[in-house]
This record gives sequence, C-alpha cells and structure tokens, in this order.
Amino acid sequence: MEIEHTYLNENNEYVTETKQIQTIVLSAFPGCGKSTIFNNQEEMGIKVLDSDSSTFDKADFPNNYITHIKEQLINNTCDVIMVSSHKDVRDALIKENINFLLFYPALECKDEYLNRYVERGSPESFVNLLTNNYENWINEIDTIDNPLCTKICMQPGEYLMDYFEHDTNLDTDIHTDTDI
Repeated sequence: MEIEHTYLNENNEYVTETKQIQTIVLSAFPGCGKSTIFNNQEEMGIKVLDSDSSTFDKADFPNNYITHIKEQLINNTCDVIMVSSHKDVRDALIKENINFLLFYPALECKDEYLNRYVERGSPESFVNLLTNNYENWINEIDTIDNPLCTKICMQPGEYLMDYFEHDTNLDTDIHTDTDI
C-alpha cells in the first residue's frame, strides 16, 4: 500500500511524498478479539498498536483519528494498527485511500457477541447499545463495496486469533477468504 504524506519542510514549503507501507490496518467489530491480539503480540512476534478511538477529542473526530493513523503508517511504528469499526472511521479511511481489513460477526452471532460483552464486563449501556443496533450495523457493513475495504465475516465461535498464523520465523500472516 502507498500513502501520501504532506508536510511543511525546513524552508516552509509544503512537500508531498509517497511512501510504501507494510503495516496492516485492522478494523474489527467489538468483541472480535482485538484485546487478545494486543495482549499476545510479543508471543506472536508482531508489534500491535491499539488506536482506541474513545481517547480522541470528539470535536475534530474522525479527522484527528485518521491523522493519527496516517502518522503511524508513515512512521512504520508497528505491524498492525487496530482501528475503530465505526462508520465515520471506515468512511474516512476510504476517503484517505487507506486499505484496511474489516472483521465483523455474522448476523446470526448476535447472542454470542452480547454474551462476550457481558462476560468481559462491558457497561450495561454498551450492551444495550449493541443489543439495539447490532442488526443495523452488521447490515450496514454488509453493504460496503469498496476495494480498499477487505471484509471478513466471522462465523459463530470465531475470534481474530483464528485468522492469524504464527510461524517459527516470527512472521505473522492474516488469512482471509481472499487468500484462497
């Protein structure tokens, strides 16, 4: 993937550079297992950045969030950047020509995911939000048709970790249906 980076140089001139990026941008619906990947990154031999969107100022969101993601891509600070799966973020990633993988549960996984939220101790307000919006959000994701977004619909019982393969050289690949 290539990304354009514009900055002000030492002569106060705007310069645009194109840089080759190796980092994977991974967007995943809540409950897919992002924390497990993050917590096991050392064992997996990868460096993972969990860009939690809740820590960004909402007055300039998602612009400030996308700027953060682009900076991480340009600086090549990690192998995987986990990003929000919110529609505003997905739309902004596409607008900025950033390739990303989007993991999301199948529609029939609603009860399983609601249980995951309760078991991990999510606030009742979060569980209620997902209870009321799950079908709409999954259907919305299903309608995305853009080559920058590789969608991976997770089946019952699956977690993100199921898509990562670790070998003895500490290289990690993410396997999707598009690899077949």
